[in-house]
Amino acid sequence: MTAVAPTAVPRTTGGAVRKHKGAVLGVVAWLAGILFFLPIAWMALTSFHSEAAAATNPPSLTAALTLDGYRDFFGVGGGASPWPALVNSAVASVVSTLLVLVLALPAAYALSIRRVRKWTDVLFFFLSTKMLPVVAGLLPVYLFAKEAGLLDNIWLLVILYTSMNLPIAVWMMQSFLAEVPVAVIEAARVDGARLPTVLSRVVAPIAAPGIAATALICFIFSWNELLFARVLTGVVAETAPVFLTGFITSQGLFLAKVCAASLVISLPVLAAGFAAQDKLVQGLSLGAVK
Repeated sequence: MTAVAPTAVPRTTGGAVRKHKGAVLGVVAWLAGILFFLPIAWMALTSFHSEAAAATNPPSLTAALTLDGYRDFFGVGGGASPWPALVNSAVASVVSTLLVLVLALPAAYALSIRRVRKWTDVLFFFLSTKMLPVVAGLLPVYLFAKEAGLLDNIWLLVILYTSMNLPIAVWMMQSFLAEVPVAVIEAARVDGARLPTVLSRVVAPIAAPGIAATALICFIFSWNELLFARVLTGVVAETAPVFLTGFITSQGLFLAKVCAASLVISLPVLAAGFAAQDKLVQGLSLGAVK
């Protein structure tokens, strides 16, 4: 009796399917990126047009390019200079972000690694502070600032931005610090390292991506904040978003100037995101323990 060899049944491998799915997802990602980038590109193009060309409907893509919008923004033609407002925004954003990191790191350490009692209730309390609408606390803050003589003071904004960003920073850093290997911290404590040394030389380098992401979020929130800055500041402590609203006058909206100002004011946020992009990748702590 002769044995019959089994015939091979062709079958599709999973590699081709995964490759096809990857290509489709890549195309979708590119389309989504282009869709989100189009408004920014349109704003940048409009900023180089004259006011007459920017006001046409539909807008003209072939209109002559000019730098008049940027000249008006930087006060070349005799207008108000934006530099004091930009400096105020930089001071309020950078200082408040640094204060948030200094305060949030030990708090997140106590809630993730050396957990305090009822640490979940503490996290819920931090989250509950974000449930109050910002406008609901505007009047009490204004009355306090008026009585304390802190109106039109940049340091009042620093305190407000620090208190506003601290809850979300603690929440973010708690999740990042939870991934830090406890064995590394125990080894440092066995070697005699105190808590400040553990935080600065052990925890902070391992959780650097999370700290960078938290700092970037806090910086963006502080830089873009308008409501408190609009109500609590005047001329001395005016920030960049408040200065931007000055281009909307009773004569109408100067679109080219607004686009130029918006692009310039957005550059620090874009630069901060570009500088921190290599730190935003998670998982640096995976190889900490050999």
